[in-house]
Amino acid sequence: MPIHISDILSITFGEWGSPPVVNIEGRDKLIAIVKKARGAMSQRAFGKLLGVSATAVQLWERGDTVPDTENLAKIAARSGYTLEELLGFLEGKPLSDPSEINQILNKIKVMPLSQVAMIGRAVADRFSEVSESLGA
Repeated sequence: MPIHISDILSITFGEWGSPPVVNIEGRDKLIAIVKKARGAMSQRAFGKLLGVSATAVQLWERGDTVPDTENLAKIAARSGYTLEELLGFLEGKPLSDPSEINQILNKIKVMPLSQVAMIGRAVADRFSEVSESLGA
């Protein structure tokens, strides 16, 4: 029987999408990382951002289920880490502190839009000052 491209793609995507196996200690760490990535967002808003339901986020935060690798990658990125760093952390390896710029960016991702707007204005003002000082 011939193998179709769709069969290969579904196998590849199935492997990519499968949740990793996580021990109890790793699950507790994952719960903390998911909550950190969500920040002040509601579970519904965070789920919408990731393309999953609020129920899925709730199950992750209770430790009842584990996100698939695609969502783990998104959660890792929101937390300032790579997927590999996050998976290593869940396996017991130490997690380095995100760089200062990543810490700032992570804070921006979870702050209220009114504060993000203030930062945007400050950045625009800074660019304007630099542009004027360069005579542009």
